Amino acid sequence: MDPSSATDLAREAVMIGLYVSAPILIVGLLVGLLIGLLQALTQIQEQTVAFVPKLIAMIAAMTLAMPWMISLMMDYVRNLFEGIPGALG
Repeated sequence: MDPSSATDLAREAVMIGLYVSAPILIVGLLVGLLIGLLQALTQIQEQTVAFVPKLIAMIAAMTLAMPWMISLMMDYVRNLFEGIPGALG
């Protein structure tokens, strides 16, 4: 395996990781922003008020995006395994 193909594999692995984590992180960011705004408006500064809704929203986003995430990861692993003979020979 030459360095350029190893670099391509690493780049693709990082991109798949970003694609898989993006829906959950974006939902967490948006809910955290909304809760922070609500806390600033009402002057409620309790930490659990921000944590629990964010956790629930992120679990819901993960549940909804799970089929897409699994298919994306399975396609990547399938392509990776199919490329093993070409990398070795």
